[in-house]
Amino acid sequence: MKLDDVKKLHQKKYRSQFGFYLVEGEHLILELDKACTAGYTNVTITLYVTPEYESWAEQLDSQYTVKPVSQRQMSQLSDTKSPQGIIACVPIPGKAPASGKSSARCIYLHEVQDPGNLGTILRSLAWFGQFRLLLSPGSVDPYNSKVVRASMGAIFHVPVELDVSLSALPGRFSSIACLDMQGTNISDSHFRDFDCYLFGNEARGVPAQALVECDAQPFTINGSGKIDSLNLASAVTLSVFQLTL
Repeated sequence: MKLDDVKKLHQKKYRSQFGFYLVEGEHLILELDKACTAGYTNVTITLYVTPEYESWAEQLDSQYTVKPVSQRQMSQLSDTKSPQGIIACVPIPGKAPASGKSSARCIYLHEVQDPGNLGTILRSLAWFGQFRLLLSPGSVDPYNSKVVRASMGAIFHVPVELDVSLSALPGRFSSIACLDMQGTNISDSHFRDFDCYLFGNEARGVPAQALVECDAQPFTINGSGKIDSLNLASAVTLSVFQLTL
């Protein structure tokens, strides 16, 4: 890929067109290397490095094409104020199979908008393991650089399926749970009995009619009652923790 095309990958339309996204910084590249060793991708990854990172990059376990660039070129590739000097051009994983039958529980997010929330959710799912993430149309792109950074490398360890409509859920899953202020406490043993766990948009939640059509069973996270809601990422994290007990 030409350097001018790599620069375009900060825009979603070009990520979709070329099928690649960018991963920047030493920590994320080390996480990527770990994931590649475990089979994350069999496509060659290109590392763009400034001179001080050439020898560092060549010592990584996985096979990469290392391309030296100048500091000026690196600043053009990076979307951070102080580029670290190493950026990987990584293939976006192929479309996940449209099946709910898996050993992994499915977490479905409806129109999640905040990159920080999505990155934090990915970290939680990777930490606890055995979770698959489904994103509705209109959700923030998980390969957005802000999400990738916020995930701290978890994006490489969690299977992600894009553009899954709410209307498709009843046909894929025999039992669906959702979070609701009036539901049963998630500490109830039946909370573990579902195939898919549905979480709504940060401000609007999930359309009421969609919950009826999905026959989603409501559960809640008990709190003090002093505030009206819990942050989406916190709600998902508490729920997946409960599911692993």
